[in-house]
Amino acid sequence: MRILHTSDWHIGRTFHGVDLLADQARALRAIADLVAERGIDVVVVPGDVYDRSIPSSDAVAVCNAGLEAIREAGAVIVATSGNHDSPVRLGAGAAFAAHGGLHLITRVSQIDTPVVLHDEHGEVCFYGIPYLEPEITRAALGVPEARSHQQILDAAMERVRADAAGRGARTVVLAHAFVVGGQASDSERSISVGGVETVAATSFEGAHYVALGHLHSPQTVSETVRYSGSPLPYSFGERTHRKAVFVVDLDESGVAEIERVDLPVVRELTRLEGDLDDLLADPAHAAVEDHYVSAILTDAVRPLEAMRRLQERFAFAVHVEWQRPAGSTEGSYRDKVRGRSDRDIASAFLADVRSEPSEREVGWVDEALREVDRRRGIGEVTETDLPWRSDVPA
Repeated sequence: MRILHTSDWHIGRTFHGVDLLADQARALRAIADLVAERGIDVVVVPGDVYDRSIPSSDAVAVCNAGLEAIREAGAVIVATSGNHDSPVRLGAGAAFAAHGGLHLITRVSQIDTPVVLHDEHGEVCFYGIPYLEPEITRAALGVPEARSHQQILDAAMERVRADAAGRGARTVVLAHAFVVGGQASDSERSISVGGVETVAATSFEGAHYVALGHLHSPQTVSETVRYSGSPLPYSFGERTHRKAVFVVDLDESGVAEIERVDLPVVRELTRLEGDLDDLLADPAHAAVEDHYVSAILTDAVRPLEAMRRLQERFAFAVHVEWQRPAGSTEGSYRDKVRGRSDRDIASAFLADVRSEPSEREVGWVDEALREVDRRRGIGEVTETDLPWRSDVPA
C-alpha cells in the first residue's frame, strides 16, 4: 500500500490580509496530480483542514474541490480534525462521506475504530487521533484527572493499542499534536497554555507509521514518526522551507520505504531591506517582483504611502515596516529624556514621527505646557506670557 502524508492545509487562511484561496486550490491540485503520478492508494491528513472553526463558503468550496480531485485521482482519504477545525462541522456527514472514500475522524468515540483498508498483504488499520483539548475530552477518555496533552494522548493510544492487538494488522496513526523534537515556526497557533502541550514520541510505540500534523515544516521526529508540514508557507519565517509531502510504502511487515517529495512552489516569499527609493529602483530586485514581499524600510524619515509605492513595483507586497536608523534607538527612554525640558521632549517627538517642528508649532507646544501648569496650580498664563500668541491664527 502506498500512502501520501500531508497536513495543515488551513483552507481559508489569509496572509497579512491577502486571500490565499487561489494559492491553496493550486496546492491541492498539485497533491491530486501527485496521487495520480505516484499511484497513491491513501492520502492521510492529520488535522487543520480548515483555518477556522467556521470556514467561509468559498473556503468550503476550495476544500471540497481539492478532496474531489484527490478521489478522482484514485486515493482514499483519511482525515482528522485539528485545533483550527470544528470537529462537529468537519465531521458533519462523515458516515455518508465514508461511502465515497472520504473518512473523517473527529470524535473521541472514533479513536479505537479504525478505517480498515486492504492490499495484497492483508489489512491496514488507520487510527485517527483528532486534536484533543484536555479540559473537554478527559472525561470521555476515562481519565478525569488528566490535565496535560501527554496524559490525554497516552489515554488515546491505550485505546488504539488495545484495539490493534486483537487485529494483528499493520497500523497507521494520524495525530495532531506538538511532539517533543519537532521544530515550530511562527505560523502555528499554540495548542495550549502553560507549556504542557508537548508529547513524547514514545507515546506512539506500536504503530508502524505515525502521520503528524500541527507543525508547518516537513520534519522527521523518528524514522516512522513525521510531520509533513503545510503545503504552503503561512509566515515569512517559513520563506526558507521547501514544502513537501511524504510518500510511505508499506509491505507485509510494515514500512518498507519513505520518500520525501517536494511540492511545487506556488508563490515565493521574499524579505527586502533598505531605503524605499533604493528598493523601487534597484534592478537586482527584478526577480522578486511577483513574490510575496515583506519590506523593512531604513529611511532616515518614515516614508509616506510606503505600501502603495511598494505595490507599484511589487504587486504582492503584503507587509512593510519602518526601522529607525540604529543611532536613534540607542539607550533607554529614561536615558534619552534625562535633564531635558518638556518642551525639548515634545519637540523631539515631533521630529521623530514627522519632521522638525516649526517655530509656530513650538509655540503651540509651549501654550499646551503652560495650560497644564496652570491647571496644576503652578502658574497662571497671561497674554504677556505668550508674545507669539498674536501670530497664531484664530
